[in-house]
Amino acid sequence: MNKKPQIIRGGDHEDERGKIIFCNEFDLSEVKRFYLIEHRNIDIVRAWQGHQREQKWFFVVEGAFKIVLVQPDNWENPSNTLSAEAFILKSSDVMILHVPGNYANGFKALEPKSKIMVFSSFTVEESSKDNFRFDKERWYNWNEN
Repeated sequence: MNKKPQIIRGGDHEDERGKIIFCNEFDLSEVKRFYLIEHRNIDIVRAWQGHQREQKWFFVVEGAFKIVLVQPDNWENPSNTLSAEAFILKSSDVMILHVPGNYANGFKALEPKSKIMVFSSFTVEESSKDNFRFDKERWYNWNEN
């Protein structure tokens, strides 16, 4: 079965004590690690990194990011005409983008000082054995807004 990317919606609650941001539908049972990325400016593009089996979950902690996904048709020599699917995630909209295995991803900050947390289903060692990199200019025009 070929899984598709999915948005997991969260929410927030605010009262006199402060604010709580939550994503109760996010099942962390498959997560083995996480890391936080902060882009120095909105011109930086991190693309393309793909995994045949590793899953990723993206959560914007601050600011906004554009995350773009492609599904390679051949991991060693993918077509240059693959369709890209873009997602905009903002810290003001509490949501997590789940990217199953068999996708390559790229992303860029849309606001200065944006921060994104990435959760992974693989350890660093496992991920290094399932890591495919492609030129960032392939499949998507990152200069489009």
